[in-house]
Amino acid sequence: MTTVPRPRTTEGSAALDRLLAEPSRAVLAFDFDGTLAPIVPDPRDARAYPGATAELARLSSLVASVVIITGRPAGLAVEYGGLDSIEGVVVLGQYGRERWEAGRLDAPEPPAGVQLVREELPDLLRRYDAPEGTWIEDKGHALAVHTRRTPDPDAALSLLRAPLTALAERADLTVEPGRMVIELRPPGMDKGTALTRFATERGATSLLYAGDDLGDLAAFDAVEQLREKGVPGLTVCSGSDEVTALADRADLIVDGPPGIADLLGSLRTALESAAPRD
Repeated sequence: MTTVPRPRTTEGSAALDRLLAEPSRAVLAFDFDGTLAPIVPDPRDARAYPGATAELARLSSLVASVVIITGRPAGLAVEYGGLDSIEGVVVLGQYGRERWEAGRLDAPEPPAGVQLVREELPDLLRRYDAPEGTWIEDKGHALAVHTRRTPDPDAALSLLRAPLTALAERADLTVEPGRMVIELRPPGMDKGTALTRFATERGATSLLYAGDDLGDLAAFDAVEQLREKGVPGLTVCSGSDEVTALADRADLIVDGPPGIADLLGSLRTALESAAPRD
């Protein structure tokens, strides 16, 4: 029989126990890239790990809410994850600026600074001799500079960090570092704010958040703050060799997207086993 892995912390164990005891008021929240989907050289090729979407669909009928919180545009996460097949799922894209639900996308207009960055980024990369393989991802509400395909991704990030930060400041945007990427995006919203608002909206009495990258630290902060308000929360790290900051703080560490898929399966099995039968 598949068992749910136990968190290594007292707080995480308490949250898991509450989730399993009262799933009808539990919120399950997940990052997309690196958590539900493996990291790939070109983000346009990212797709949900095999079986993950199906497990989310089965879990969605057993808990209060399943929500995906991602830096991607919400519509792309829906497309790449096949998330429109999950009844009731909510996708908060662009760190919570966009909301996709029941086939409807709500999104504000991007601030003027995004257009400024869009116009100046190509010349900035030329002036600083960004190495071959550096490329710009235009997310509509934000722009990201990726270095994963360069000969030395870390060195390329170091080369570009200061000029990108200066450009972000001129454009009144914020800098979001990630796994071999630097993103320039609007301030005022992050995954923690998005998670807190959603958990409050749904009246969550327990919460799980799973992520893999630096942008997920804000969501971990939110889980800890909600704990202080009486909402048990479990933080899960989709582990990798590229980022360790999340693993240091997580209640539970699993082995990347395959480990997340296994966790989803074990949660679903446990909840189905506990559900009353006719």
